Amino acid sequence: MASLDFDQEESHFRAFYAEQFTGLETACAAFTALVAAVVTQAGGVEIAKVEGRVKDVDECIRKFVRKYRPTLEENNTPYEIQHYITDLVGVRVVCLYEDELEKIAAIVRGHFAVIDVTDKVTAVESTEASFGYKGLHLDLKLGSAQRTQATHAAYAQLPFELQVRTIIQDSWSVLDHRIKYKKSIPGELKRRINVLSALFELADREFRQIRDATAAELLQAPDETADPTLGVPADALATHKAAGGSSELNAFTFLKIATHFFKDFEFEPSKVDSFVDDIQAWSPRMTRSRFNTLMRETIGVVKRYKQHFEEQPSQGSFNPYTVMRHCLYLSNKAAFRPALRNSAREAFEAWLNDNSETRPH
Repeated sequence: MASLDFDQEESHFRAFYAEQFTGLETACAAFTALVAAVVTQAGGVEIAKVEGRVKDVDECIRKFVRKYRPTLEENNTPYEIQHYITDLVGVRVVCLYEDELEKIAAIVRGHFAVIDVTDKVTAVESTEASFGYKGLHLDLKLGSAQRTQATHAAYAQLPFELQVRTIIQDSWSVLDHRIKYKKSIPGELKRRINVLSALFELADREFRQIRDATAAELLQAPDETADPTLGVPADALATHKAAGGSSELNAFTFLKIATHFFKDFEFEPSKVDSFVDDIQAWSPRMTRSRFNTLMRETIGVVKRYKQHFEEQPSQGSFNPYTVMRHCLYLSNKAAFRPALRNSAREAFEAWLNDNSETRPH
């Protein structure tokens, strides 16, 4: 029964928590799995992790004391602590970019019943003197269809809190909790904390802008895969060649060319980065035009060798990177000798000697 006796209500809450703890853990695992499934199946956002937790009993009491007890006792309003702790179960979704926060919120709104939403992004940005932690908090319950399922009966009416953060926000939140005495401290220390928080905020923005700029660069990368001489006057073509033909090969122009030759292959960014770096080490100032030309001149021969190679017993597959390494080597054996291991180079040379008519001219 509600009262104004804090010690009594704390004791009641601890007993309630101990009695409910096993069920709360079961509910937490179920809510975490449901949220992960919903967000993953929806697609369109990059998720770093989904995790859940049952709030620690001491943390629950501290929250009640901080947020609710003063007002309740000032107004002489009897209370039971458990009614004020709506986040006994919490689920956290960590994404990569700021603009994915609301996308995730929209996805979960379509699958769960929304009790309340706290937009900490807007709250922080509306306060000139504060940077602080950003993110979205949603108080949720299972949707009506989910509540009728027998598997969810034990926690059908239990609310849970969903936190949606970026990786940067999540990191700041962890570190922020380790910074002691943030309020009643000298002004210089406050400024340093705010500067640190601002750096995290800037990092979030920069990651998103770099992602957008990368996508734009990929779209704008020149198409070298068509015949570059078609429709170009002879004098303009001569000037173009004298100037070096085109700009240096980079990850974006490489992808434009590579995806032309290997349309069904998904090129991982980290491997692209390393491979282009290798090419520039083997042949400094390699241009996108030159790379495209050597691919066009040699890929027919290499594809025939690939077919021969894969017909041999106990041989591995010939992925696009292997094809390109052989194309590079065939175009200039001295410069691109490091592109192939000794055994691969010897096998390729033996096949070339046996099929001399297939060599490019």
